[in-house]
Amino acid sequence: QVQLVESGGGLVQAGGSLRLSCAASGRTFSSYAMGWFRRAPGKEREFVATISRGGAAKYYADSVKGRLTVSRDNAKNTAYLQMNSLKPEDTAIYYCAAGQAVVRSQERYDYWGPGVQVTVSS
Repeated sequence: QVQLVESGGGLVQAGGSLRLSCAASGRTFSSYAMGWFRRAPGKEREFVATISRGGAAKYYADSVKGRLTVSRDNAKNTAYLQMNSLKPEDTAIYYCAAGQAVVRSQERYDYWGPGVQVTVSS
């Protein structure tokens, strides 16, 4: 089993940057693909980005391509989401998740963090 905890959220002005971290417990972090998802106010949770076990494969939602970058450090059991050029529409609760496949579907992820709030002011 894997326990995940996100950090690094907060309030930032439009155009600013944040880096989210997802710390994982256990010694099997490197055996999981890691995904990032978000839920904006009044909306369903949606896919943001995902990264393969070794970090070679990365996929992004069209809405964040070129602005958000997913990465991981398996030695530190941590995944990251670097968020640049933030927009007010990026305001959401951000979740990291661990799963067996590098996919966009939330149903394919087995473990989830509690989420962290990101608020982008205009």
